[in-house]
Amino acid sequence: MRRIAFLTTFALLAGLIAPAGVRADEIEVREVRLRASDEGLVLDAEFRFELTPRLADIVANGVPVYFRVEFELTRRRWYWFDENTASRRLQARLSYHALSRQYRLSTGLLQQNFPTLEEALNVLRRVRNWLVVDRTVPLSAGDYEAAVRMRHDASLLPKPFQLSALTGRDLHLESGWYRFAVRGLEQAPAPVENREPHGGAAR
Repeated sequence: MRRIAFLTTFALLAGLIAPAGVRADEIEVREVRLRASDEGLVLDAEFRFELTPRLADIVANGVPVYFRVEFELTRRRWYWFDENTASRRLQARLSYHALSRQYRLSTGLLQQNFPTLEEALNVLRRVRNWLVVDRTVPLSAGDYEAAVRMRHDASLLPKPFQLSALTGRDLHLESGWYRFAVRGLEQAPAPVENREPHGGAAR
């Protein structure tokens, strides 16, 4: 198996302290951290928001809502257009089940149940160990710009709610792109894989 290691000398942390007042239809990016792991680059992020009253009512009535966290990594090039190095999307589904009186948060194959909406939101607001750049992606030592945002995906609501979202803000919940510089990214050369059978005759 090819083993590719990332050097760990790059800018890790971009902290964001937002103004105290956050609008009801906004998501605040509180903290973003990009770090190296054996698999590549992983992202930790924390967001601050509450569901709008309309969204909370929709969930309580059994209609699931979907949130997306989006990540982009771009390499700056003064001589040409910037290069889009990596782009990832993470989707979370929040729903309420009346029979069990439980809120359910689903991300990929992972499903978690919570007795209250606030407990479910506390998990939804945090992203941990999200692999955003695989170790097989070639990286150079140049300057990069990373960007992350979170938003409620109104396009996945039932059609009547989608029409309502076109004319009002009570079904919208999103952050702007939070961008930060990442420097010193570099990929170490991969070792050559030896395919010669063990015990083969010497040449």
